[in-house]
Amino acid sequence: MQSENPIIADLVKLANAAAGTVAGVTREAREAGRERVKEALGGMDFVSREEFDAVKDMAARARSEADALSARVAMLEARLAAKD
Repeated sequence: MQSENPIIADLVKLANAAAGTVAGVTREAREAGRERVKEALGGMDFVSREEFDAVKDMAARARSEADALSARVAMLEARLAAKD
């Protein structure tokens, strides 16, 4: 047999309502935080991985070409020095 105490029933209802409110506030705070992070990161200029890899490959090719040209210039300078 269960006794119906109106004070306990009211306290239980109050606790349930408070738990629901806390859950809602937590959810809203989480969403607001996500939105702020998205706004902060959205204003920054990030490049995609594909763009980064493309520029990295271009820089590697340019470095190789510069090394080859540097070796060729050194060879030509050596030929000129040998003729003198």
